[in-house]
Amino acid sequence: MDFDIKALPSPCYLVDERLILKNLEILNSVQERTGCRILLALKGFSMFSVFPLVAKYLKGVTASSLYEAKLGREEMGKEVHIYSPAYIEEEFDGILENCDHIVFNSFSQWNRYKEKVQQYGKKKISCGLRVNPEYSEIETPIYNPCYQNSRLGVTLSNFRPDELEGIEGLHFHTMCEQNSDTLERTLPVVDKKFGQYIKTMKWLNLGGGHHITRPDYDIERLIQAIKWLQDKYGVDIYLEPGEAVALNTGFLIASVLDIVENGMKIAILDTSAACHMPDVLEMPYRPTIIDAGKPGEYSYTYRLGSHTCLAGDVIGDYSFKQPLKIGQRLVFCDMAHYTMVKNNMFNGVNLPAIALFNEEQGIKVIRQFGYEDFKHRLS
Repeated sequence: MDFDIKALPSPCYLVDERLILKNLEILNSVQERTGCRILLALKGFSMFSVFPLVAKYLKGVTASSLYEAKLGREEMGKEVHIYSPAYIEEEFDGILENCDHIVFNSFSQWNRYKEKVQQYGKKKISCGLRVNPEYSEIETPIYNPCYQNSRLGVTLSNFRPDELEGIEGLHFHTMCEQNSDTLERTLPVVDKKFGQYIKTMKWLNLGGGHHITRPDYDIERLIQAIKWLQDKYGVDIYLEPGEAVALNTGFLIASVLDIVENGMKIAILDTSAACHMPDVLEMPYRPTIIDAGKPGEYSYTYRLGSHTCLAGDVIGDYSFKQPLKIGQRLVFCDMAHYTMVKNNMFNGVNLPAIALFNEEQGIKVIRQFGYEDFKHRLS
């Protein structure tokens, strides 16, 4: 890292704008070579201070709620798409006002809101339907939208072709942090089950989970898959990765508060898996720390835990070349996506500050939080 982490508050999320730009250039190359349209999925990354940069490359955002849609409309000002398993009736007027595409999860939802969409006179809104091809290669059930008895999308056995009037696109989301070979194996299933309906559509949305900016991602295979769909169906293609936009662009800087012993050395940090990086517990996964290794790899092994009262709020076991010291800073990698959007203030633990780095301004702290943020979430 070519900046001074001691100049930052602790804990603090830090996003490197240079790395965001690198990812955006990769994504834009896919758009330029295929004519597809790539959207930022706000559920994965909603740091709107970088939206002006994102807007130079991507076509807009995709939202999962009215609030995300409003954020995308206000801060990005480009296309706003939305999908939700079910819309809240009191919020639907706001969705109409802020969205250009609305994807419905069921024919029931489509029929409930169809007339309202069609009578909305301020702009043309394109409506779509999410389908569930009942095929996925995701191993973690909590992230598998095609898991048995999934509530997400319409299966072929529940599809109602006679109720498609007014539907202009189909949407499927079957992937999570996967390469294009997974998409290549998924498309024949989608084609076999829903191909006859795709032929009647204007667009097809391939959802998220495409790890396009990962170093080993096969972009050529993705491009071939997109072109195959375009050639066969003559539809516009959308992709909506959130993680690929922010992958490997952010860090979480934390400090060692204390070191205790109970069968091994345990470092207590001012950050929390439960509060600040919940995917560590949900996925689960083990984030990389700069200059740290696996247990036993270096001379000094520690279990890293939080200062919350949750017994299982443990980030993992790591080894270091030198003993850790109280007050020492640690830097967790790949902490931009699914961190800020998921964090919480359990136990009254403060949220990490949010900072941005670029070559023109250096480090700039965008936001810090405090007691009032905690208090006003409660009653």
